[in-house]
Amino acid sequence: MELVLSIGIGVLVASGVWLLLRPRTYQVIIGLSLLGYAVNLFIFSMGRLKTNAAPVVQGVDVVDPANFADPIPQALVLTAIVIGFATTALFLVVLLAARGFTGTDHVDGREPER
Repeated sequence: MELVLSIGIGVLVASGVWLLLRPRTYQVIIGLSLLGYAVNLFIFSMGRLKTNAAPVVQGVDVVDPANFADPIPQALVLTAIVIGFATTALFLVVLLAARGFTGTDHVDGREPER
């Protein structure tokens, strides 16, 4: 499971970086989103991958932390998803406004000379 998650994070990071280097603003926004998803998966994986484990300790005197999932990374990722969605929406609005002012969606504001 850890190998699949690591490969998935690597693919998201590689795709995000590749899209960040593209000349169109929409591709840059999608690349930032992919990098955000990769960071979210990385933070989520830091809480240990454990299936069928209780997320919260319930009235036990002796607690073995290895038997429980860590809820902090889950809460951080949930918050990051909401913030990432809001910033992506803001970036798209700025993209549409910039495209309306300049007439192009090229990163530097000009179409390449051919």
